[in-house]
Amino acid sequence: QVQLVESGGGLVQAGGSLRLSCAASGRTFSSYDMGWFRQVPRKEREYVAAITSSGGSTYYADSVKGRFTISRDNAKNTVYLQMNSLKPEDTAVYYCAARPRGVTVTRTLYNYWGQGTQVTVSS
Repeated sequence: QVQLVESGGGLVQAGGSLRLSCAASGRTFSSYDMGWFRQVPRKEREYVAAITSSGGSTYYADSVKGRFTISRDNAKNTVYLQMNSLKPEDTAVYYCAARPRGVTVTRTLYNYWGQGTQVTVSS
């Protein structure tokens, strides 16, 4: 069982940066593949980025490639999403998710979710 708590969201101007954090409970965090997703009202939650349990491989949606960086610190049970060059279309609630094995971009295959953190990018 893993509990996830996101933080770091807020209001930022276009072109600015934010770093989201996702703190996980439990002693087995290092065995979980992790993902970040985002959702705007009346739309499906969409994949943003994913990272393998070791941190050795990372994956990104085309819409954020080159601007966002996912990373993790297994000693701190935390996964991060560094967001640079933010655009108004990045405005959403951002969620982190955990899966015991097998990194994936498919939302429905993640077992555990945080409560989300709001990111608002003003133009």
